[in-house]
Amino acid sequence: MSDRRAYRSDLSDARWALIEPILEKWRADRTGRGLGISPPKYSLRELVNAILYVNRTGVQWEYLPHDFPPTESVYHYYALWEADGTTEAIHNVLRTKVRVHKGRGAEPTAAIIDSQSTKTSSNVPESDQGVDMGKKVKGRKRHIAVDTLGLLLVVIITAASIQDSAGGKAVLDHLSAAHPTVTKSWVDGGYNSGVVTHGASKGIDVEVVRRDPDTKGFKILPRRWVVERTFGWLVLHRRLVRDYETRAESSQAMIHWAMIDNMGRTLTAQNTQTWHDPQSENGQELL
Repeated sequence: MSDRRAYRSDLSDARWALIEPILEKWRADRTGRGLGISPPKYSLRELVNAILYVNRTGVQWEYLPHDFPPTESVYHYYALWEADGTTEAIHNVLRTKVRVHKGRGAEPTAAIIDSQSTKTSSNVPESDQGVDMGKKVKGRKRHIAVDTLGLLLVVIITAASIQDSAGGKAVLDHLSAAHPTVTKSWVDGGYNSGVVTHGASKGIDVEVVRRDPDTKGFKILPRRWVVERTFGWLVLHRRLVRDYETRAESSQAMIHWAMIDNMGRTLTAQNTQTWHDPQSENGQELL
């Protein structure tokens, strides 16, 4: 644990233990390929804590508190782990652990597919944006597939103008390649028959869960609520309330870090910080 005063987004010892072996191996592999002249300068745990701080609070990289490693170094590792697949590897390891922890098989057999349109910031290239006419949102769209626990299986970032059916077909392509055990999927009425046909060609039975037209007001739909809850988990992380990332790949990485945070808390049953500043009986901080 760092000597600095902890932030609410910091990893506890138990949560760090879940991902430490992956990152230590990553660093050892890189050190082995180098000249071995300079030892690593920054703690891997502190680098992850800084990324989680940005992810959870939504602060700009340049506004990271000074007791973290320098912004340039934190972003360097964030981009490096996104590019070489380390972030997704951590995410996938934790997803398997959560599934086993919940009494499920390591690999999923069913998925729920949906999309979410979100506004973008001014640094997102105009060519990466579009208008979702149904939601009246200009920005990007997150197409995701989750398992029946709501854990992320696939995420694809497109312009918001891309129709759900087109995005759904792309999700099914990735889903069948990355998770060949999946044979069943549910979608909402925004996906056309072409998605069902495309799913069949991939060996996935796609079922459309439709809302009863006679139903008024809010109603939870079978299976569909799971993916909506996942979107709710994501936007608890303020960096994901909008899409602030210049590149779509960086947007995917931010989503993976949000799920890493979520799954780490699930596995350790730590929904709040496990550290506390020392206080006196009257609640005043002790120095």
